[in-house]
Amino acid sequence: MKEKYVKEAKIVKKDKEEMNKMLIQSIIHTNDRIQIAQKNYEFAEGELIDYYLYEIKANQSKLNYLIKKTKKNGIELDRIKKLQMMNIEENQVS
Repeated sequence: MKEKYVKEAKIVKKDKEEMNKMLIQSIIHTNDRIQIAQKNYEFAEGELIDYYLYEIKANQSKLNYLIKKTKKNGIELDRIKKLQMMNIEENQVS
């Protein structure tokens, strides 16, 4: 039996600005997921209570990690808040 080997895709390195942008987007997304999980927790019943608590804690841990990484890269957290506001305004307009 002959196997075909698929050539791996070439890894493209991203510049620092792109990496910072992705980091900020990840922070915004994680923060949104925490807020959604908190709202779902308020109306959860039975075993879903444990699920949403776990989801909140997991996302808070991820957010803490991302914030530490942001500070290490020298990104201002005020900039993230401005981008969040721009993101909210864009979603409201669409």
